[in-house]
Amino acid sequence: MALAFAHSQGQALQLQAALYVVATPIGNLADITLRALQVLEAVDELLAEDTRCTRRLLEHFGLARTVTSCHEHNEEARVGQVLTWLRHGKSVGLVSDAGTPLISDPGYPLVRAVREAGFPVAAVPGPSATIAALSIAGMPCNEFLFAGFLPARAAARRARLKTLLAEPRLLVLYEAGRRVPELLADITARAGATRQVVLLRELTKMHEEVAAATAGALLARAESGELELRGEFVVLVAAAAEAGDLAEALRIRDLLQEEMSPSRAAKLAARITGVDRRSLYGGATGGK
Repeated sequence: MALAFAHSQGQALQLQAALYVVATPIGNLADITLRALQVLEAVDELLAEDTRCTRRLLEHFGLARTVTSCHEHNEEARVGQVLTWLRHGKSVGLVSDAGTPLISDPGYPLVRAVREAGFPVAAVPGPSATIAALSIAGMPCNEFLFAGFLPARAAARRARLKTLLAEPRLLVLYEAGRRVPELLADITARAGATRQVVLLRELTKMHEEVAAATAGALLARAESGELELRGEFVVLVAAAAEAGDLAEALRIRDLLQEEMSPSRAAKLAARITGVDRRSLYGGATGGK
């Protein structure tokens, strides 16, 4: 039996002709919000990234309804259909497989088209893997850069990381477990073994796990088989070195230059301290 929801006035929930972007649980189904359930039941039409996944969610809460697919391969074609529904006064819901739609998920062409056509787009907020990870990582996160999934190809991933690891903000990445060792190896090679990293696996699920250490230490644990690598990961990487860290890295660089070339000293000082080595080239004090 479908759940019945009511407004404070005791009336069934009535929705206007609008697109409702609905967040759904990232793992634990109990995390769904009351408003999300109300909207999922009340919308005239419901779009989902994977209809099978969404039907399982709806069935769990006793909501029997039709679901239309809307994913990266057909979302452009869905725009006209959604606008037709809206022009006929229908309300439309949009969900992804899990979490908040459009965050590393399809949907932005549809949202943009609906707004440009003059119809409202309403957020029905709820679970987000990014916010959940930041809340329990124990890292400063008043500023952070969300970069989502990195390219799967090694060369493209490393090129992207070269820029990201120089960021003065906490870095948030999504990654599949099987690629985590490669990611840790790239972070260690480009930012130094001492860069702090937090791995958050299967958030809100039965096997949720958090591992916090340096990139080098986590890489060693991954290569030894100590880390469980199945499932979905959020990876937090500490911001690039701040002024005090840079000053220490420069001091180490200058000491090393007494025994080796300036370029070699800069490269080694970067590996020791985790400071981006580009910050250590130039301004050398000289040496042998």
